[in-house]
Amino acid sequence: MQSLSAGQLTITKHPEGCLMVFPRPAWESFRERIAALPMSANAWKRVFLGSAYDVEFDTASRVLVAPELRTFAGISKDALLIGMGGHLELWDASRHAVHEAETLKQPMPEALQDFAF
Repeated sequence: MQSLSAGQLTITKHPEGCLMVFPRPAWESFRERIAALPMSANAWKRVFLGSAYDVEFDTASRVLVAPELRTFAGISKDALLIGMGGHLELWDASRHAVHEAETLKQPMPEALQDFAF
């Protein structure tokens, strides 16, 4: 990820209670798509754009997650980083376990019913 992002990431809130971590080029594309939404989406624009923090890797390839974002995601000790294609999700490990258990109790969405695993 560090080589793909030139050492620069953007971290913002996700509606499901985790954080989204973008390499800077992917963030710029996401930011443009969010900014283009109509006024009816202004509240969500504020969530995504207003809570975004630009970060850089330190010499040990670590990043500092802003306290406001850690609090939002409930991250205090154990964290889980999940690849989602163009971005990563950063979860509190126990919050993710609960979220995943709830998801698995639900019927599979129609969009996945014909998907071959």
